[in-house]
Amino acid sequence: MTEIQGSMNEVKAKNDPQARQDAAIADSLTKIKNKFIVMSGKGGVGKTSTSVNLAIALSNMGFKTGLMDVDLHGPDVPRMLGLTGMLDLNEDRKLKPMHYSENLVAVSIESLTPSKDDAIIWRGPIKYSAIQQFIGDVAWGELDFLIIDSPPGTGDEPLTIAQTISDARAIIVTTPQEVALADVRKSINFCKKLKMEIFGLIENMSGFSCPHCGKTIELYGSGGGRRTAAEMGINFLGKIPFDQRVVACGDSGISLQKEYKDSVVSIAFKEVADRMSQLVKK
Repeated sequence: MTEIQGSMNEVKAKNDPQARQDAAIADSLTKIKNKFIVMSGKGGVGKTSTSVNLAIALSNMGFKTGLMDVDLHGPDVPRMLGLTGMLDLNEDRKLKPMHYSENLVAVSIESLTPSKDDAIIWRGPIKYSAIQQFIGDVAWGELDFLIIDSPPGTGDEPLTIAQTISDARAIIVTTPQEVALADVRKSINFCKKLKMEIFGLIENMSGFSCPHCGKTIELYGSGGGRRTAAEMGINFLGKIPFDQRVVACGDSGISLQKEYKDSVVSIAFKEVADRMSQLVKK
């Protein structure tokens, strides 16, 4: 009777699209060691540039890294990486991620739309389905790290990731000023309610070194991210200084870490990536 029931369940799974999708997602996730969703409490804190540069830094260290862009209404990852064209299918009818380098691949909704200026006007259920396909229908292969860039706030996209990837951990990006930190606390509480582990916090745009006199100017205050991390009992992964070349490189699809490898920002991202690699070993 048990064998008959097992066979019936297998037939049902084959005929059930959601069961097939769940199986594909589980298969993809078993090949990925560490999954991180990069979140922010509000827009304008440099979350996507942080995701992109963090993925590049990890790949530069020799880690096989994937970058998944689930900011469906503002997918900027391909432009920041200088990737063009559409995603293709492999022999198993799975989407092939775009290769940025030997160790870094990326997937974004922008790489599935013929016109990059088309608006994505989707409600929750379609977003849920699209994100599940980004996981289960993509040939990610064996990865050391999957970095997931999500839109700001605590809406459908981060909720879908939390529900679909049970071992995903959150990296929260903020700037030092209090108004950004207030929104960060909401993201922290969101993670706690969903029982998603908070891996750590990154303080972005933390100080600007004047190119003329070399003096550091605290454009958005100082130390707020470290204080918030300490108060909330989470890891402080590091702070990334403000550098106008980050914007210029992102707009041009050029790697800051390649063009300005000795810059304070490049060094800061390398230090954060190194700290991440050490923490996942514990």
